[in-house]
Amino acid sequence: MKTRKKFLLLTGLIILAMLLVACGGQTTEEPTATPVPAEQPAEEPEAEEPAAEEPAEEPMEEPTEEPTEEPTAEPTAEPEEEALGEPLKIGVMTDLSGALLLFGQEMLNGLELGFEYATNGTMVAGGRPIELIVRDDSSDVEAGTAAARELIESEGVEILVGNTSSAVALQVQQIADENGVLYFPAPAASPDITGSNWNPHTFRVCRNAAQDGLTMAAWSLENVGQNYVILAEDYAFGQATAAGFQAAFGALGANFLTEQPIFAASDTTDFTPFIQQILDLQPDGVILVWASNTSGVVLYEQLTSQGVIGNIPIITGFSSNDLVALLDPGNIGAIGLIVYHYTLPDTEINDWLVEHHNEKYGENPDLFSECGFATAQAIVAALEATGGDTSPEAMTPVLEGMSFDGPKGTYTIRAEDHQALAPLYIVRLVSVDDPDQRYFELVEEVSGEASAPPCTAPNCN
Repeated sequence: MKTRKKFLLLTGLIILAMLLVACGGQTTEEPTATPVPAEQPAEEPEAEEPAAEEPAEEPMEEPTEEPTEEPTAEPTAEPEEEALGEPLKIGVMTDLSGALLLFGQEMLNGLELGFEYATNGTMVAGGRPIELIVRDDSSDVEAGTAAARELIESEGVEILVGNTSSAVALQVQQIADENGVLYFPAPAASPDITGSNWNPHTFRVCRNAAQDGLTMAAWSLENVGQNYVILAEDYAFGQATAAGFQAAFGALGANFLTEQPIFAASDTTDFTPFIQQILDLQPDGVILVWASNTSGVVLYEQLTSQGVIGNIPIITGFSSNDLVALLDPGNIGAIGLIVYHYTLPDTEINDWLVEHHNEKYGENPDLFSECGFATAQAIVAALEATGGDTSPEAMTPVLEGMSFDGPKGTYTIRAEDHQALAPLYIVRLVSVDDPDQRYFELVEEVSGEASAPPCTAPNCN
């Protein structure tokens, strides 16, 4: 008898408004008030000459000493301490209008708060004021590459961050490499970004999809069964992630019922042929790799109405809060993986993120808020170490092997492929309508080391 357990989770892939802080002091009040005593002695000398000598000394000396010392000492000291270097422009590309809009906005909000947290609200790092220049890439390769070139060539940005779509990120990282600019993809998750397509100018603080596969493979083989089918979105992220899942599950002894994953286009509206193929094969579980929000909702509706969900476990990742709320209540009890949910990490930094995200945006941080936040932390830490020098020669030695505390705990950037390792979570769905979006119960926190993907960059040993 095959053990069947409900497994559900949407795979997820999300930048910013700048904060300005001005400081200054008032120094004109004391000098205008202190000279007043000089008028009083002017009347006394006319009435009585002896009395005129003493007042003439005190009012004339003391008022002139105090006003000249205090106003010149304080105003000139502060500008020297606050003297800043040349403004640092950071280019941010994210989806603000396309199929991955939800994820793009999550990352952008988190990035903004990450810079605020890491700079203590000053938006200054390494002695340089940070200016974030945001562009909408709409998850379109042509728009994304044009934005990257414009940010570098016209705006003069010294660092690039972002891209929600892996297809866009894979092209942007080449542009950054050609121009000698460091690039931090976020939240694009294709393993190829820090794998076969790796270059020395790319650093990823967010997780990659191979980490998802490794984390879920061990759990699934123990709790679901041995026979699987992969249904994946037919573009760079879906292809690379499906390959990662296939490798991770296969390494642990899983059997795949099709030689290649079943791929469907991102704009598919009728999934019936793909669903029928799954029903005919009757696998122990379906590994689902899908990121596009709109077609993803349609896919889940059809998987439910055509009898897959409820009969065959779906193995994938839980997604953003808005998408979890769309799930059928019949999925309660399902177990799967999630990259981040605001209720899971027990850290002071996550508490800060939750509090300030609610204050600024009126809602809880979401799936990729943590990704943007931690990316900003890493950039600021590197800038502080280099004194604001953004050259790859200065930044790379600092970033390689960097370890820091972020929302999920400890993050460590591997020197070999520039991929960060951080915890992931296996959770049980307990609600789809909780008013505070407390949808999950933690089953297991998997450490960054335990979920570390294989190093496949060209310079890996």
